[in-house]
Amino acid sequence: MSDILSLAPDLPGVSAAEPVCGARPLSAARKGERGVIIRVGGDTGHAEAIDPVELERRLLEMGFVEGARIEILHEGLFGRDPIAVRIDDMRVALRRREAGAVTVQFEEI
Repeated sequence: MSDILSLAPDLPGVSAAEPVCGARPLSAARKGERGVIIRVGGDTGHAEAIDPVELERRLLEMGFVEGARIEILHEGLFGRDPIAVRIDDMRVALRRREAGAVTVQFEEI
């Protein structure tokens, strides 16, 4: 992620390159899970038709920013795709493939 767009809260003793315990891609989340976004990038781990920089820009414009609270509201009927999420006060639907570019620190249930 570009340094200019970084809004990540400082986590004591954790560098940006280190994985955070309990953090995983938004694409792996299940309905009802809640957490805080800790990283937004353009790389989903899949071959994409969209450029990773463009995907990152679009996610940021939709409100997927570091520090935002997120909750998975709904999963699609077939293949659990797309997903509907609440980001702070907003509701957004996106494909799981694009959700792979967002890393979330999920709350313990």
